[in-house]
Amino acid sequence: MDEFYKKPVPIPDDETDDRWKWFKGCLGALDGTYIKVRVPEASRKPYRTCKGEICTNVLGVCNRDLQFIYVLAGWEGSAADSRVLRDAISRPHGLKIPHGTYYLLHKES
Repeated sequence: MDEFYKKPVPIPDDETDDRWKWFKGCLGALDGTYIKVRVPEASRKPYRTCKGEICTNVLGVCNRDLQFIYVLAGWEGSAADSRVLRDAISRPHGLKIPHGTYYLLHKES
């Protein structure tokens, strides 16, 4: 099973790659996205986004090689990204962020 799972490796303190040397301790990046879904009329309200679309909220986490290392799908479109992330971190086999490391987050303005 380990061949299908790749643990993220933080950017080391002695990183020489100009693209990454500024991100010591970084494990990769994470972001949420909406995926349009079809749900029964009676169940649509929680899946409606702030833009009025019926979607599911999906969290994707990648390492610095842009390989997915974690995905959490199924949250309603109305769920805040912070709530989905909190759920991912709190699950027994969920997203692990070791002390002293972090993920970059894309935040739209």
